[in-house]
Amino acid sequence: MKRLWTPAWIVRHVAMVVLVAGFLGLGWWQLSRAAGGNAISWGYAVEWPVFAGFVVFVWWREVRHASRDPAGPSDEPAADADPRPAEESPATATRPAVRRPVRVARTPVPVPGGEDADLAAYNRYLRWLNDNPGARPGDYPG
Repeated sequence: MKRLWTPAWIVRHVAMVVLVAGFLGLGWWQLSRAAGGNAISWGYAVEWPVFAGFVVFVWWREVRHASRDPAGPSDEPAADADPRPAEESPATATRPAVRRPVRVARTPVPVPGGEDADLAAYNRYLRWLNDNPGARPGDYPG
């Protein structure tokens, strides 16, 4: 429970209260306008409380997520290479830990035999369009 009273969580709690109060206030304002004869305000009078409900839903989901005890590694030594019991299937095993993403360097794939024929034709087409600014793409002779 201490995790929910850190400075970052206090800001989240205050933001949730401010947003919900603001959205409900805007809903009440639209309801008073709708009662005064503005027909489109009926839709907004329903929409603002829905937004407030969504804020409460996201806040509650984040509180539940933060309240879960993190599953730490067990201190028991493994008897064999596979730490799972023999009767446990891979489908019922616990979910693997989430790891940091790995950045993979992307290198262009070399084309055997030099330049790609389609790429060369497309580059010739673009060069022709650049050399003939008033021409339409359908005027291309190639």
